[in-house]
Amino acid sequence: MTTTNTMIDEARELRDEDRLDAGRLDAYLKSVIPGLEGTPSIRQFHGGASNLTYLIAYGGRAMVLRRPPPGATGAGAHDMLREAAVMAALRPHYPYVPAILARCEDADVIGTPFYVMERLEGVILRSDMPPGLGLDADGVRRLCTTFLDRLVDLHAIDTSEPRIAAFGKGAGYVARQLAGWTGRWDRAATAGVDPYADVVEWLRARQPANDSRLCVIHNDYRFDNVVLDPADPLRIVGVLDWEMATIGDPLMDLGGALAYWVEADDDPAFKALRRQPTHEAGMLTRREAIAYYGARTGMDVSDFAFYEVFGLFRLMVILQQIYRRYALGQTTNEQFAGFDGFVRCLGERCRRLIAPGGGAR
Repeated sequence: MTTTNTMIDEARELRDEDRLDAGRLDAYLKSVIPGLEGTPSIRQFHGGASNLTYLIAYGGRAMVLRRPPPGATGAGAHDMLREAAVMAALRPHYPYVPAILARCEDADVIGTPFYVMERLEGVILRSDMPPGLGLDADGVRRLCTTFLDRLVDLHAIDTSEPRIAAFGKGAGYVARQLAGWTGRWDRAATAGVDPYADVVEWLRARQPANDSRLCVIHNDYRFDNVVLDPADPLRIVGVLDWEMATIGDPLMDLGGALAYWVEADDDPAFKALRRQPTHEAGMLTRREAIAYYGARTGMDVSDFAFYEVFGLFRLMVILQQIYRRYALGQTTNEQFAGFDGFVRCLGERCRRLIAPGGGAR
């Protein structure tokens, strides 16, 4: 099967607040990447809500630049140089990682540290499945299982290789994550936000006692972070956005992925959060995805409640951090204006799941 060029993920004009110094960038890139000639064109991918991603093109040669947003705060957040280091370490073991072309620590070039990687041209799925993909329900199911298979492949990487082992901290991952994200939640508070103390206390009480399973985890594995082959959309050619990758519990990775997994019969408020086509006929349900992952890996997934609720809570924190930047005037991007409503939606979903008989599973 083939796709049309209209489904290739394309960059657009720069937002005014996200412009960078083209002259300084051009001089730097030509000093570190051989063979660049002429004046670069610079455009922006508008799909993300956290870090900024640009398309840099010198004639027929295209590359992608990643940088943090203005006003970015939080220990460990928006660390582009770490992301580049993780990608470089993983690429020999996981061929879906784009090649790193340059890493720049000097904030004087464009105002922040950044890195540049090869561009993987392909289809990136957003809210709805493009009709031009030509996938029936069986094809959608195969795409869904392929998506989960690539996560299984990632979790099977040998973590004893020194460069890979270096970006994790060993046992105790779940406890560190719970402490870290609850701390971020407290720091991201804005006027009138519900503290959801009951959700936090439930997570603290239910965190797994045995926290020893360790593997490479992506930590933001979603359909809009994978690139599909334009000639065969059932084949994944790239996985993007490695900022939060680390060594940790694989079920935390699966729980994080399922936080974005909106189904066709979910409640209207949660459906308003949908940013990927998991509602399409043929897609596995959340329960089916958990069972499929368990069957592929041999892991016991019978008690998934903590991982499901934590995934939703972590997404709450991410959206609240972004909303706080908007509320403080650190970004004027109007797509963030309603993120406080999304935070409430996720918080109430957590409450329904942890309530007696509420369905956490």
